[in-house]
Amino acid sequence: MANTTENANLCGLKREDFQTTINGKKTDLYVLRNRKGYEVAITNYGGAICAIMVPDKNGKVANVIQGHDNIQDVINSPEPFLSTLIGRYGNRICKGKFQLNDKEYQLAINNGPNALHGGPTGFHARVWDAKQMGPRSLALTYTSAYGEEGFTGECKITVEFTFTDLNELVLEYLATTNKKTVINLTHHAFFSLSGIANPTPTIENQVCEINADFYIPIDETSIPTGEILKVADTPFDFRVPKPVGQDIDADNEQIKNGAGYDHCFVLNKREEGELSFAAKLTEPQSGRTLEVFTTEPGMQVYSDNWADGYSGQNGATFPRRSAICFECQHFPDSPNRPYFPSVILRPGEQYKQKTIFRFGVAE
Repeated sequence: MANTTENANLCGLKREDFQTTINGKKTDLYVLRNRKGYEVAITNYGGAICAIMVPDKNGKVANVIQGHDNIQDVINSPEPFLSTLIGRYGNRICKGKFQLNDKEYQLAINNGPNALHGGPTGFHARVWDAKQMGPRSLALTYTSAYGEEGFTGECKITVEFTFTDLNELVLEYLATTNKKTVINLTHHAFFSLSGIANPTPTIENQVCEINADFYIPIDETSIPTGEILKVADTPFDFRVPKPVGQDIDADNEQIKNGAGYDHCFVLNKREEGELSFAAKLTEPQSGRTLEVFTTEPGMQVYSDNWADGYSGQNGATFPRRSAICFECQHFPDSPNRPYFPSVILRPGEQYKQKTIFRFGVAE
């Protein structure tokens, strides 16, 4: 279906537009293509996904992820975490402080009074070593130095992206450390199932299901209050599918604190670390669906509350609430909450997680 000659990609992105050298390391664009001819395009700068080309119910292919069409725009994006890998610690840490080994660590403050997503030069802003292993698989590796962004321990990270013939984008994460550290990896994909456009349509009429009986409430700076609350009788109840926009502006303190949805859901699990269903999103007009499966205990759901219509690839614009993010991860501020699942990685241990984004069409 897709023409495989150089630059004749479904996504219209050109490799040379993503090629530069940063601190001696080369950036590039890697296109994964499955046997059906559909595509995922990824750059090794921050592991940013620039395109996911999948069909709607009529077979019309569109890009369902927000991204840019050249390396300079990726680097200078108004949304620094736009569809990038996140680390060393995804989500927020209160005031950027935590204790480990009886020592206090101080991270950069880059989100109100708090540390967010590994800091301003976190994994989203690093050039990863890339190895494409055939048409459907890409491995990105990065060594995070001791003291980088204030974190202890040298961490070696591998993230493998595989695009299967079932239109599943599979992300497998591995990490090791030489000193006890904290780690919470995720991918901050901004999904727009209707297809990016000018302007990209709102996600508010998309129907969402989230497999979570509990969620983590936040204060006005988006730090967990420490409670774990039931979703029942709140705007956070997506156990029965409903439109994302149904309760997005509800008169509710938690909705106001997040300016919409920007909360971690506690995923229902039979056992720790099992790969299980987390969420499903259906775009009613195109019929496109997205199912999320993960081994992680939590999933931050972000309804793109702060976008302002900035420009993306191929003339697309990204207004407020034109995307939704399903960031599978451990809970925010876990280093300061000993009763949350542990985010500590020790020498000799291996951090592992797996997340699957499965694209389809509603029957």
